[in-house]
Amino acid sequence: MHANKESISSDTTPRRNLFAFLRPSATHSAFSATLLLMLSTVLSGVLALVRIKYINSLFGAGVAQDAYRAAFKLPDLLAYFLIGGAASISLITLLNRYRESGDEEGGDRALSVILTTMLLVLGLGVLLAEIFAPQYVLLANKGFRGDPAKVALCTTMTRIIIPAQLFFFIGSVMSSRLQVRKIFLYQAFTPIVYNAGIILGAVFLHRQLGVTSLAIGVFAGTFVGSAVLNSLGAFRTGLRYRPIIGFRDPAFLEWLKLSLPLMIGVSLVMFDGIFLNYYASLRDGGITLIGNAKDLFNAPFNVIGPAAGAASLPFFASLFQQKRIADFSHSVSRSVSRLFSVGMIVSAWMIALAPWLMDLFRGGKFNRTDAAATTHLFRVLAITLAIWAVQGIYARAFYAASNTRTPAITGTLITLISIPIYATLFHTFNLEGLAIASDIGILAQTASLAYLLHRKRLVDLHHLEFAELGRAFLAALLAFAATTAAAHFLPPVSTHPKDILTIATASIAWGITAYLTLTAVGSTLPNQILRRK
Repeated sequence: MHANKESISSDTTPRRNLFAFLRPSATHSAFSATLLLMLSTVLSGVLALVRIKYINSLFGAGVAQDAYRAAFKLPDLLAYFLIGGAASISLITLLNRYRESGDEEGGDRALSVILTTMLLVLGLGVLLAEIFAPQYVLLANKGFRGDPAKVALCTTMTRIIIPAQLFFFIGSVMSSRLQVRKIFLYQAFTPIVYNAGIILGAVFLHRQLGVTSLAIGVFAGTFVGSAVLNSLGAFRTGLRYRPIIGFRDPAFLEWLKLSLPLMIGVSLVMFDGIFLNYYASLRDGGITLIGNAKDLFNAPFNVIGPAAGAASLPFFASLFQQKRIADFSHSVSRSVSRLFSVGMIVSAWMIALAPWLMDLFRGGKFNRTDAAATTHLFRVLAITLAIWAVQGIYARAFYAASNTRTPAITGTLITLISIPIYATLFHTFNLEGLAIASDIGILAQTASLAYLLHRKRLVDLHHLEFAELGRAFLAALLAFAATTAAAHFLPPVSTHPKDILTIATASIAWGITAYLTLTAVGSTLPNQILRRK
């Protein structure tokens, strides 16, 4: 087993205390970075749950919240097609090469050219999106047609959120410089500030502005959490930024070559939400119900999925650029095996306790019927938690190898094939059909990426830890049974205090059963987790 040599020193210093770990300039290994981002995601996840609860209580599952949730789709598409995740993916690969060669000045100049030039492009995109927002709202939300008030409300919030993509882009570029230096603290605080912004917007402005207060919170949270925080961190590390416009600059052209497939290709990870909104809008409150199920699914998913993916990319890229292909394959496979194992066990907990978890979000205008409908959708989605988690690892393996074309083409094909699946399953099973289609789509995308990595001799499927995966699957089954049995003997869904009692007690049964099972069958997973400092 080979470690990432350049990052080991940050973990081998004896008894690093918590304050050293949280210093703004602290560098991290793949594990400590993952841990930091997971801790951040736990805190931001708690804030996200508070946000969901508060918004549900204020606006319920109806016109206002449907319009608010739909307002994100055009800004998300703008960011996806103009920067395609490339700000934090392609730029990391590019800047990492400059750093490996010792050319810090060249790296700063490349960042300056890319940031300045793309801000012009993105600014034009923002202007066009502002102009055509009403047409997009009508096109993307079939159920809004015939309801001018809902279209107007959604358009207003869309126009408020659109400029936030400029701040997101700035933050992503600055974060790339920090990640190359194995500094993740600023990135860790970004989602916390973002969620806090939405909550504070609702608290202080909902009486005056109604649901539009949430869009203002999004704008403020993105500005402070993404642009300001990450820029502060980048300049603290010595960034020398100069505004340089250079459409023909070699650094910009190289970045564009890496990024273009991400900009023009589509991915089900993005378009899943587009498809869900399009069909769910045909039912009053449908966008809110499926959106709540997705949000609550994302709470644990974000802890084990994106955090690990974001932390792993710089290390994968470093291994690949050092031409340590065998280490690269083993590192990716090991990350996938561990993440999939954890995902299966967490998925068991989510499915078993779904009724009590969802009932916690009941209150105000979000009634028991809404909570029950969300529960069913949440359970269907929770089946694929592990698959969603490892999809990000496989995609980043391609990005680390400077191959953005293959995942872009694959994602486009899977997305096109998925369109009739979403349509057919929705018309057959309503909102539940959309959740099933989402599961099928992500399974197809993840399996395709894994196969293509294997075929291109980048990540050998035989390097997966199949025995460990089998042990984790057994632990997930037994933990699910223990959790379900414990919940059966506790109060049924009724009041929030009783819900919390059931969740806490059954979670203890889940944790003990999973741990004992893994230990009994010789799994290395508990020791891998517990031995880390």
